[in-house]
Amino acid sequence: MEADPSLSGGKPDPEGDPARPPPGGSRRPWSRWPAVIPEAGGPAPVEEPPPKPRSLLRELPVLLLVAFVIAFLVKTFVAQAFFIPSESMVHTLEVGDRVLVSRVSYHLHEPRRGDIVVFTSPFETQAKGSNRSVPSRVIHTVLESVGLRQPSTEDFIKRVIGLPGETVEGKNGKILINGRQLVEPYLAEEPVGDFPPKTIPKGQLWVMGDNRNRSSDSRVFGPIKKSKIVGRAILRIWPVTRLGFL
Repeated sequence: MEADPSLSGGKPDPEGDPARPPPGGSRRPWSRWPAVIPEAGGPAPVEEPPPKPRSLLRELPVLLLVAFVIAFLVKTFVAQAFFIPSESMVHTLEVGDRVLVSRVSYHLHEPRRGDIVVFTSPFETQAKGSNRSVPSRVIHTVLESVGLRQPSTEDFIKRVIGLPGETVEGKNGKILINGRQLVEPYLAEEPVGDFPPKTIPKGQLWVMGDNRNRSSDSRVFGPIKKSKIVGRAILRIWPVTRLGFL
């Protein structure tokens, strides 16, 4: 008697009919197997439609907001690019140059002689831009942060010449610090005009432009308070042909 392969212990004929899905199982058009395979212990993977591409116009405001926040934080706490608007620092800095100013340098050490610093105007001026609309201030801040917009004329850039407690004097076209001549290889030309000895108060600095004959500096407005310093210029970033540390 032949064994019935459907009985327990029987073996299916490998050449016989293919495996059949259990009753009630639905077939997929690409598969001979049902949607549920009991032997596998769960449902087969279900294909999902591809996600719809997001609208760029919908994401653009968020991207702009993130860019503004990053630029604002970097400008406020780390560094800022500045545009050079005048000839007062020629030939070290030419008109139109852009420099990177570190805001953290003087949290690490005191200002040093020879540093190039950016500081707010020593003259009493009303802050410009306080009446600007919010969108205008946002655009202005972002462009100014990356050096694409000229900062207000309330910001000056000069070189530190005298430190607190020192006596600075201009005599015969030379700068004397406590009676000793200061060597200045960065000068654009021989300075014209002297000034009497000035003792620099505590917490203040004597600053002058490298283009001494075309610079409005401490000879005009006196020493500046250290609290007015925005930061130290550390790198010339534009033009690329003159890229370099300061």
